[in-house]
Amino acid sequence: MSSDESPNGAAASERRDAVREKAQQVQARQSRSRLIRGITLASMLVAVVVVTGLVVTWAVSSAASRPTLSPANVTDDGFAVTGVAGVGLAADSVAQGDMTATATPTPAAEAEPTPTATPTEQPVVDIRVYVDYLSTGSREFQIANVQQLSKWVSEDAATLTYYPVAMLTSKSNGTKYSLRAAGAAACVATHSPDYFFAFNNTLLSKQPAVDSDGYSDTELADLAIASGAEGAKVVRTCIEEQSFASWAKTATERALNGLPDTDGVALTGTPMVLVNGTPYVGALDDPKEFAQFVLTIASDAYYEATPSPTPTPTP
Repeated sequence: MSSDESPNGAAASERRDAVREKAQQVQARQSRSRLIRGITLASMLVAVVVVTGLVVTWAVSSAASRPTLSPANVTDDGFAVTGVAGVGLAADSVAQGDMTATATPTPAAEAEPTPTATPTEQPVVDIRVYVDYLSTGSREFQIANVQQLSKWVSEDAATLTYYPVAMLTSKSNGTKYSLRAAGAAACVATHSPDYFFAFNNTLLSKQPAVDSDGYSDTELADLAIASGAEGAKVVRTCIEEQSFASWAKTATERALNGLPDTDGVALTGTPMVLVNGTPYVGALDDPKEFAQFVLTIASDAYYEATPSPTPTPTP
């Protein structure tokens, strides 16, 4: 009986050992596979972290090394109006403020002594306007005074300079419209200066509502081209790439710290209108009141520049 069971028992034992060995081999292969997968995933994670860090570092270093682009045709962050193309002139020069007729006094007739000095010509008035293209006050002033401003510039009675600022950047649902519009104005002043005044007038007269998204960059470019801006392709690229947005931000910061050629005057709101450095505090929507203010400043400048008559001795 024992001789019959011994071979069978040995065979069964061998089969069990073989199965156990095979199971151990399978387990070992699975362990190696899990280890390899773990190492691979860890390597991939490290690689992703390294690449992400390199990309962030490159982006930050590129932004830091890239200089802020500055527009052309700019003086103290302002753009002088060189042409009034695209904006009509006032028909009624008296109603719109004719400085030439009013501000130049006529010397009284004298018998003797006869003055040898003649009055000098009326000095050109310097008008500077700080505007935010989302400011309702800036819009009111522009609409009320655009005709007489155009007339004074075209007749060389005044120099007119606009300073685009972005004080209401947070009032456009996160689109930073004030900043983008100021940058767009700088694009037109740089690439098509003769049509800066027309585009400036368009931005103010067609001003979007406060707390709205405002115009997109593409729409701003469309408005610039519709205003007559030359070099449509370069102007559009400049506006859509926001080439001067950073400049507009720093220009606003400079204005808030103090305005050039003033006795410590700083920008506190828009519009801020300076005539020969004197702030205008009258009604923004009353062109006659503004014209009278300009005439008063011009008259003061005239008398300051006019020498006193010198009598001619009589033999």
